[in-house]
Amino acid sequence: MIQHAIRSSRQSRFRPCMALAAAVALLAACSPQGATEAKPAAPTHAVHPESGLSVIPVTLQTASGPHVIHAEVASSNAEQAKGLMFRKHLGPDEGMIFPRNPPDVASFWMKNTPLPLDIVFIGVDHRVMNISANTEPYSLTPVTANGMTSAVLELPGGRAAELGIGPGTEVKW
Repeated sequence: MIQHAIRSSRQSRFRPCMALAAAVALLAACSPQGATEAKPAAPTHAVHPESGLSVIPVTLQTASGPHVIHAEVASSNAEQAKGLMFRKHLGPDEGMIFPRNPPDVASFWMKNTPLPLDIVFIGVDHRVMNISANTEPYSLTPVTANGMTSAVLELPGGRAAELGIGPGTEVKW
């Protein structure tokens, strides 16, 4: 009898605690999850470690299939003026894209650029118009588009030929 009274006494003392624990669990289940552990959003684009420019995928649709180039975006006047000057390395699937807004007849040179480049001029229809292949490093001789360009894509010298990129190749970015 005494044991029953002690057990009863313990149970009555723990009932409010159990009710409180159940209420806390219920509130936690109904509260917005992750509210205290907000995670930063994943970046929507990469940033090139050397230039600090955004890197986007540029897809070139060739006869052998699509080829993706990871292109740094030179969008401001200052970024476009610098381009790939002073760069000593550019991977085979790397490049730089120069959006032209508004479209214009683009002209480029190789001042202070130690790497030979393929300069791919992309028309307003998003197709390659012409390519200045294996441009001469440090040359001040301009290379020019055959018409209005929506963008210019620079690739390592010889890469356009390796991938089968030529006039008419569709370019998406």
